[in-house]
Amino acid sequence: MAIDFHDEAGEDEDQAEPSMNTTPLIDVLLVLLVMLIITIPIQLHSVNMDLPAGVPPPDAPEPVVVRLELSSANQLQWNGEPVADRAALDARFSLAAQEPVQPEIHLHADPKTKYDAVAAVLTAAQRQGLLKIGVVGLDVYAKP
Repeated sequence: MAIDFHDEAGEDEDQAEPSMNTTPLIDVLLVLLVMLIITIPIQLHSVNMDLPAGVPPPDAPEPVVVRLELSSANQLQWNGEPVADRAALDARFSLAAQEPVQPEIHLHADPKTKYDAVAAVLTAAQRQGLLKIGVVGLDVYAKP
């Protein structure tokens, strides 16, 4: 009887496992990727527009601005001129509302002015038909 010195575990170590060579496959894929990048058209970040031709329209006129100042003592000033009372303010609002191009009313209120005084002025302007009213100087109330 012959003794075999090779065991089964030793036979597996001597044999190499066959595997596929992936280097040519990767090379082909890289070439295809480069060809794809070259053939893609360049994307332009622009928008095609049909611009109007001819003479441009005239510039819009500067709006007439009325500076209305309200102090903490409820004293009103119309472009620096004191306004005597609410009736005089209503008369000025009425004249401003009847103009063909209404002026812009910029209300500058003192930070210590009560809200009801500001609201009364805005309501009076609205009642007379003024449409362009704004409270200016609210940056005083903005938190830093």
